[in-house]
Amino acid sequence: MVNGKEATVEEFVLHRIGASEAESVFSDYSAVLEGPEEQEFLRKLFLKPFSAVAHTCEFARVKGARRGVLHGLCKNVEDGEDLVITSVSIAKHLILAASEHEVKGGDLFVVKFDGVELGSAAYPAVGIYKFDDKEVFIESKVAGKSVGMKLKRGLGTIKPAKACLVLFTDENYTLFTIDGPGSTEFWHRDFIGLRSKKDHVNSTSNVLELTRAFITEQLPQDFEIAKADQIDLLNRSVDYFKKNTEFDRASFAQEVFQEESVIGSYQRFGDRFGASREVDIQDNFEISSHAVKKQARVFKSVLKLDKNFHIYIHGDRNKIEHGVDEAGRKFYKIYYEQEL
Repeated sequence: MVNGKEATVEEFVLHRIGASEAESVFSDYSAVLEGPEEQEFLRKLFLKPFSAVAHTCEFARVKGARRGVLHGLCKNVEDGEDLVITSVSIAKHLILAASEHEVKGGDLFVVKFDGVELGSAAYPAVGIYKFDDKEVFIESKVAGKSVGMKLKRGLGTIKPAKACLVLFTDENYTLFTIDGPGSTEFWHRDFIGLRSKKDHVNSTSNVLELTRAFITEQLPQDFEIAKADQIDLLNRSVDYFKKNTEFDRASFAQEVFQEESVIGSYQRFGDRFGASREVDIQDNFEISSHAVKKQARVFKSVLKLDKNFHIYIHGDRNKIEHGVDEAGRKFYKIYYEQEL
């Protein structure tokens, strides 16, 4: 979704976050690294972690349609205000938001970008990154005819524990977030203050997630259905999203599920799914190929038979027969034209 290969890191600030404001250390300067090697390293450190993030968010409005704290501070960055001063305010806001949670201390980077690509356009952006840990690396140094080595700790290939990338797309900025496993809600709710963005990316992800849940969880409760038929429906669902550029809920349901009773069950499940997840399931939207690629990974096309066999089903369901022999043993019969 986010492409940072041509982006530029204009400047960044590093603060050390402790358990409280008194234990934290705030920098009074920003760093600028203009060399091509340095820029490539910074892009990998700060932008590459977002390359696989498909879910888009935006800042939620607080009472009276006012901006939240972080929203206002990011607007200051967009307006060109001093990054050091603004980053100190961001760090103090983080400390306050985390005050009621058990949060590890670490390094906080606030980074100003230009040329971060989203879709077919490029935007200025600001990134906020919290690194809880560092990796060990060996630094070598030659002095005369001797070679010295020293173990050091720092950042290289390690990913941030938490991060937020804010693209200045329009008045409603586009946000991408990273929140490590086992973390608390404070990053999304108390620090950032975000909500899902109503766009084609999230609409694509929501409908695919809804469809997978219906086929694997609800459909077996409503109808007697073989596991191979479930896999066939999963494959047909993904195929629809891969071969179409626009989603239409009615045509999708008809093409994938075909039978009116199943279509009705799918529509009712979709209404409950949207209400329980507090997401708006759109009837029509542009399909996001990036979201399809990410969601398709969890559409399992593997038929597991006891602990003896795994059958991968990717194609024609009519080439598989299911039955029970005279001894009561279940079987699948598979037809094929050639071994590959």
